[in-house]
Amino acid sequence: MKLNIIVLAKQVPDTRNVGPDAMTPEGTVNRSALPAIFNPEDLNALEQALRLKDQFPGTTVHVLTMGPGRAAEVIREAMYRGADGGYLLTDRAFAGADTLATSYALATAIKHVCPQVDLIIGGRQAIDGDTAQVGPQVAEKLGLNQITYVEEIVEVKSEERTLHSSLIARRHIDGGVETVESALPLVLTVNGSAAPCRPRNVKRVMKFKRALAPLELPQGQTYEDLPYADQYGKKQYLKIQQLTTADVNADLQQCGLAGSPTKVKAVENIVFKAKESKVLTGSDEDINGLVKELLASHTIG
Repeated sequence: MKLNIIVLAKQVPDTRNVGPDAMTPEGTVNRSALPAIFNPEDLNALEQALRLKDQFPGTTVHVLTMGPGRAAEVIREAMYRGADGGYLLTDRAFAGADTLATSYALATAIKHVCPQVDLIIGGRQAIDGDTAQVGPQVAEKLGLNQITYVEEIVEVKSEERTLHSSLIARRHIDGGVETVESALPLVLTVNGSAAPCRPRNVKRVMKFKRALAPLELPQGQTYEDLPYADQYGKKQYLKIQQLTTADVNADLQQCGLAGSPTKVKAVENIVFKAKESKVLTGSDEDINGLVKELLASHTIG
């Protein structure tokens, strides 16, 4: 048994290091002020895909990401860890997309690059939006079953007589853990509490370090103009596939701002600063005084 797996991944600003300059005067994220990273829960999703690749010889794992040219770094990072390749979905028409427009673009691209997909895996949510909506919306647009909040893929079963395959996953829900089985093809969203992604493999870093998307090439240059141009001719995996709205036959009215009913009214950056401190002893008087103060300020109670 072999599987065709697509991993949905996103390059996001590192919101763990937010400072006073993280927002523009217009209230949008100042992405140039924050380092770009691989969305953490998408790395958990990648690990689940790579475990299936280890388990089932012949399985392929490709990463699909939407963003500007620099987002191709996510694809390279995934290849360093074990992915076979990836697709950069990039077009000015995709700019300003909310979750609805993003899921439309991703679903349309999946239909184009892998119509016989068996499994689509993504992180539960991205740290720059925290909506957890894109994965389920992709499943809905593709008409596929979905399992959310996955912590572990327990088993993939194949019945040769009926040609039916299914997957068993363990998911974390409020109040406990649930084990679910669903037929393939299937969409999974993975929690950050799932197994962390394996580290880079040195041999794979050496193999894929020169992989580039067309948008990453210096202006006016082609692969033939680059150092080691002969390698780009011989090793097609060094050319990261780039897709536009025209390539995937996307409806422009469902892409970017045009296809986004969600409008952000304002974004406020709040930076906590220590203004005062109070030293307390372990005496009953000090503890009772603190509790009364917290109750009065509605911090507790």
